[in-house]
Amino acid sequence: MSEEQSFEQMLAESLRPIRNGEVVEGTVLDVKPDVAYLNIGYKSDGTLTKEEYSNENVDLTTKLAPGDKLEVKVLKVNDGEGQVTLTYKRLAQEKGNKRIEEAFNNNEILTAKVSQVLNGGLTVLVEDTRVFIPASLVSDVYEKDLSKYDGQEIEFRITEFNPKRRRIIGDRRHLIAERKAEAAKELFSRIRTGDVVQGTVKNVTDFGAFVDLGGADGLLHISEMSWGRVENPHKNFHVGDQLTVLIKDIKEDKIALSLKFPDENPWIEASENFAAGTIVRGKVARMTDFGAFVELLPGVDALLHVSQISRNHVDKPSDVLSIGEEIEAKVVDFNAEDRKISLSMKALEAEPAPAEEEEAPAEEYAEEAVSENTESEEQI
Repeated sequence: MSEEQSFEQMLAESLRPIRNGEVVEGTVLDVKPDVAYLNIGYKSDGTLTKEEYSNENVDLTTKLAPGDKLEVKVLKVNDGEGQVTLTYKRLAQEKGNKRIEEAFNNNEILTAKVSQVLNGGLTVLVEDTRVFIPASLVSDVYEKDLSKYDGQEIEFRITEFNPKRRRIIGDRRHLIAERKAEAAKELFSRIRTGDVVQGTVKNVTDFGAFVDLGGADGLLHISEMSWGRVENPHKNFHVGDQLTVLIKDIKEDKIALSLKFPDENPWIEASENFAAGTIVRGKVARMTDFGAFVELLPGVDALLHVSQISRNHVDKPSDVLSIGEEIEAKVVDFNAEDRKISLSMKALEAEPAPAEEEEAPAEEYAEEAVSENTESEEQI
């Protein structure tokens, strides 16, 4: 009998008492989709439902396995059926609140995964504590669709912490702005006019393209996209394109870019290729009332004046020429300093043959004959 009492005493001592609110470590005994059973060193096992495991709708068999160790909090020592009700979620939230409060007080940057995308913003979980990031604080630019953030890990700061009202607000926008300002400062400290740098096309417009240089954007104007003519930037450039660009100018926080590299200037060898007297071929690029501009090479245009189109009278170039038409002409003037070339198609046309003398009409010959006869008779 004494041995039995000794055994019972030993068992009782090994099963320490627990109370509501106590944090204990348990070992998973069995797991089902909706509930897990844990040995917590008490006379009764503890039950952990999926609702008390996480705010998310999860299958516990994907999260826990027999033998896993888990720190939990006691909700009820006796749930009415002799079982101990446990919670993992609330303990995690308490830890999360403490972690968030520390970050709030220290203006610390947190990293967490986006758990939900809402119409008004994003929800992230910090140790199972919800943090709401309003849409206006998600980015430094307006984003209509936030779905791309779903499941992503993002960085943010806590700007409001009121767990009693369940109001914990995160801010990502100002963090992005701060980092961009730092990157811009670093970029402007090392770039100079004339530098060749790498960039990524960020946006394309009708007048040019904005290129991200890694800290600030530069404008690649349509007039600087090529030594030749670019009619539509959308056809030549696309978002994400990697470019090697020349920094043409820097004014305060504005950067002007160019793809017209000096060593590729087609005018460098133009004096050799298009000297006066040279016969050339080119395409009609554009026309005005006073003449047509002919592209001899990308970036090298020449003027074909309306008076030089033909030996015949031409009112307007469009009467005899069309855009894109290939023509042959003679260079009649080359001005390297002003980069001007004048052409003539008329110079290639053969000169008309001299007009032949017309024979006098028969009546004139008859009159001359009568006159000669009359003079003869008077002499007789």
